[in-house]
Amino acid sequence: MSTLTFTLKQATAQRIDLSPLVCQNLQDLSAADIAAIELQNGKSRRRVDELFTISGSDSQNIVIANSNDKLDFIGKDLASGSITVNGDAGAYLGLGMKSGSITVNGNVGIYAACELKNGLIEITGNAGDFVGGALPGNKQGMKGGTVLVKGNVGARAGDHMRRGQILIEGNAGDYCGSRMLAGTIAVMGSTGRYLGYAMRRGTLLLWNQPQLSVTFNDCGSHTLAFLPILFASFKSLNSRFADSTTAFNRVQRYGGDMAETGCGEVLVRSS
Repeated sequence: MSTLTFTLKQATAQRIDLSPLVCQNLQDLSAADIAAIELQNGKSRRRVDELFTISGSDSQNIVIANSNDKLDFIGKDLASGSITVNGDAGAYLGLGMKSGSITVNGNVGIYAACELKNGLIEITGNAGDFVGGALPGNKQGMKGGTVLVKGNVGARAGDHMRRGQILIEGNAGDYCGSRMLAGTIAVMGSTGRYLGYAMRRGTLLLWNQPQLSVTFNDCGSHTLAFLPILFASFKSLNSRFADSTTAFNRVQRYGGDMAETGCGEVLVRSS
């Protein structure tokens, strides 16, 4: 079977909710059934075949071609299979995703990997605010899985993060790791203000010295035996994180946020 491909016919003025187009929902549907699915487009509902040219039949391997930043909720609640996005994606990419993989060959909007439960999300471009965060009003963000961003991310990456790992090759905005409960965020580039704001537990792994608030304590230099194991787990990724020359095990450790439980840590590569 060939990959099931949805090619956007033309850009729309209103946003499109693509949450129905996930592998488990399409598994037993005929081509005609898939074409007849209605998608929310602004205030109206439109058939899939009105908006997209459809080709292929393998519903476990979906490609969204000619994509743009008006396509929201791609991969929402994905439970199996893979989705590849050729172009930009809108908000809420992989919201509540349970398993499988999503690859975006472009940039994504806000709340990517929001409340992710498991699986792999790879973004070759930049991501907006609240990567791996929680929906407004919720207290638990990302609960598992891996998010790899090869570009930069916006503010509050990992907000309310509960478990899993976020790997950022570029820079992170303000409040990175804010209100973290657990998990790991690794940032190769620079970080903004208020790093680890109100974090309770978890690890922020950094390649560059951050601006830390006075509520983080300097715990000195350490050689940590678990870091080589952590870096070894990145070997399967198509990323700079898989390059052995980027790995290290000697860090400067900071504990905090002491305004909360103080059980979190910021680990900064030592020269």
